[in-house]
Amino acid sequence: MLVAALLVLLFCFRGRAGLSPHFLKQPEDLVVLLGEEAWLPCALGAYRGLVQWTKDGLALGGERDLPGWSRYWISGNAAMGQHDLHIRPVELEDEASYECQATQAGLRSRPAQLRVLVPPEPPQVLGGPSVSLVVGVPANLTCRSRGVARPTQELLWFRDGVQLDGTTFHKTLLKEGTTGSVESTLFLTPSSHDDGATLVCRARSQALPTGRDTVVTLSLQYPPVVTLSAEPQTVQEGQKVTFLCQATAQPPVTGYRWAKGGSPVLGARGPRLEIVADASFLTEPVSCEVSNAVGSANRSTALDVLFGPVLQARPEAKSVDVGEDASFSCAWRGNPLPQITWTRRGGTQVLSSGPILRLPSVAPEDAGDYVCRAEPGHSGLGGGAAEARLTVNAPPVVTTLHSAPAFLRGPARLQCLVFASPAPDVVVWTWDEGFLEAGSRGRFLVETFPASEGPGGQGLGLISVLHISGTQESDFKRSFNCSARNRLGEGSTQIHLSRRDLLPTVRIVAGVAAAATTLLMIITGVALCCWRHASFSKQKNLVRIPGSSDGSSSRGPGEEETSSIEHRGPIVPDGHSDLVLDEKEVLETKDPTNGYYKVRGVSVSLSLGEAPGGGLFLPPPSPLGLPGTPTFCDFSPHLDMVPPCRLYRTRAGYLTTPHPRAFTSYIKPTSFGSPDLNSGMPPFPYAALPTPTHQRLQTHV
Repeated sequence: MLVAALLVLLFCFRGRAGLSPHFLKQPEDLVVLLGEEAWLPCALGAYRGLVQWTKDGLALGGERDLPGWSRYWISGNAAMGQHDLHIRPVELEDEASYECQATQAGLRSRPAQLRVLVPPEPPQVLGGPSVSLVVGVPANLTCRSRGVARPTQELLWFRDGVQLDGTTFHKTLLKEGTTGSVESTLFLTPSSHDDGATLVCRARSQALPTGRDTVVTLSLQYPPVVTLSAEPQTVQEGQKVTFLCQATAQPPVTGYRWAKGGSPVLGARGPRLEIVADASFLTEPVSCEVSNAVGSANRSTALDVLFGPVLQARPEAKSVDVGEDASFSCAWRGNPLPQITWTRRGGTQVLSSGPILRLPSVAPEDAGDYVCRAEPGHSGLGGGAAEARLTVNAPPVVTTLHSAPAFLRGPARLQCLVFASPAPDVVVWTWDEGFLEAGSRGRFLVETFPASEGPGGQGLGLISVLHISGTQESDFKRSFNCSARNRLGEGSTQIHLSRRDLLPTVRIVAGVAAAATTLLMIITGVALCCWRHASFSKQKNLVRIPGSSDGSSSRGPGEEETSSIEHRGPIVPDGHSDLVLDEKEVLETKDPTNGYYKVRGVSVSLSLGEAPGGGLFLPPPSPLGLPGTPTFCDFSPHLDMVPPCRLYRTRAGYLTTPHPRAFTSYIKPTSFGSPDLNSGMPPFPYAALPTPTHQRLQTHV
């Protein structure tokens, strides 16, 4: 069976061998002009599989529209084996080797080289289309052709159809294998017969055999001849000067351009210029440039301007070590030359004359600002001064800054000020048991801040602060040392921590507050007492004590019970009635009858307890209550003066005593609130007022 199968396969293979795929047409080398269409043919026989094109070995794809290649496509009847490659428009990047491949059959066509030709651009003649030449002056005409031409173009000169000799040819390479530009230069010495002559520059190549021409016409002319004058030639700074520019030219002058020191003078037109002179005209001459069609020419002139000193070079700050030499220099210019002197800032002594000041072997006291001064000229204009600072490098200078006294076990801060040039390498705080340069250590913390520059060239300043957290007794007894060091030496200072006592301060504040409070209460109490005394005098006729023989004033036991019942009425607060009663005066008042009377009056009760547990009931003068309504006034037992009173109204009742010296007992309510005069409700309930323990109270005088 195996042998039979092999024979069948061999027979089939031999039967199909005569129908193997093959090329019917293959692509050939092609030359195309830039922008035109390239066509590369390919035809296959006995093949129906995938066909693709390659560009320099890169597969373009098997689809007919070749996605990704917008200018490429495959045409022809695929069933007939036609697979032609088209490229349009052709660009320089399309220049490559192309192959047609039958992928499944493993067939490759011969490579076809596509070459792209680029025709030259029209050349340009510099200065054209009309070139002006000066008679008798050798000149050259340059013809230039730009662009990437393939192959490289050549440039030829023609006059009246005849090619001219005496030219040079130059090529500029853009990159390997390509040319950027081509130039051809024609050398000639024009004569009067060349006026109006026509010259042709032609660019031609294999891509464009006929070439492209550019025509130029010769015009024999001469540039302007210029003369320039100024009036006046010598002038004071600030005066007006007139410049006059005259020129002859063929063709006529087309424009004037004025400049000063090489910079255009804005707004200047024509052959005349009026301008105000200053010091710059001495070194920056004025020029006039005249132009025509052929060219231009210019002339310049300088003015003799008289002006005062002007600073040219400012003196520079110096920093030297103690004992070294120091020098300063400055430069002033003027016409005539100014006189220069050196002084020290704030002084009048002349240290030197001329542009240089030398200070040998400087000391710390030489540090400061030095002034270079130039005196005004004959015109009285200009002049001035320039300063420079001398810094003398020396060991640091350390001084103590004020530190506030501190409380025991409270925070403290010590400060020192350091001036040093050069800047200190280190600032250290030391005390009995340690030292600290920066950061923290136990209760101590060091911070450093920049300060303003020291006076007289002492250099930049630093403020070093030592913070102490929770001061102790030993901190107020020891000394703290602040020291700084630089390459020239060391400086230091000692600082002691001052102590602040807390108790005297508290006592002073408490004493002042107590005195102010006492004074305010005295003034208020006296004012209220005076006012209440006057009010009591006006109301005293409301309490009557009839004689013992007056039977109309006596009442039976039943009436007294009624009076006791009426006395239990609710208390109505009255915030508008105040009364101060002298306790001692009331107790010493004697009853002339020494008897018992039933009087219609008020119940008077005096207690030294807190308000409203004790108080005094008297007829109120306030219009808020009914006539005869008693009031309540509170006294404080803790002061030696009569305090302000809080007053309340109650209903009128019977007092079964012969005189206001009689007292009834009173029980303090369990709770109370502030009186509200707007609610109409009594601040204490009726049950809060107890019933008197007796109907009569006898007093003995």
